[in-house]
Amino acid sequence: MKTSTRRKFIATTAALATGAAASALPLNTMENKYSVIHHVFFWLKNPGSTEDRDKLVAGVKTLSKIETVRELRVGVVASTEKRDVVDNSWAVSELMFFSDLAGQAVYQTHPVHLEFIKNCSHLWEKVVVYDAVDA
Repeated sequence: MKTSTRRKFIATTAALATGAAASALPLNTMENKYSVIHHVFFWLKNPGSTEDRDKLVAGVKTLSKIETVRELRVGVVASTEKRDVVDNSWAVSELMFFSDLAGQAVYQTHPVHLEFIKNCSHLWEKVVVYDAVDA
């Protein structure tokens, strides 16, 4: 096989393999999966307390027991680049996904959510909630 033909063969084979691998990857699994997004940010009364932060994280994680919560992510502030548009003043975040507004309404009055508030509200100074639906 000539060198140029071999190179064309290898390049074509690599391109086909890459295309096949890419087509086998799942599409964005969040797309149209859950239409209601509930994002909550918590500021601690004692911002320097790792113990309080960890208690709040543990409390937030209990909310996954609520049957209408489809997915729950709990986060703490990332050590990313400091920029004017980045607010890293909070301590813990909760990102929840619901199938619909009815499921989100069930969550609001669910005993597990009310118990979380009762057990953990002493840990936070401020809470900000952002609810969104697919556009």
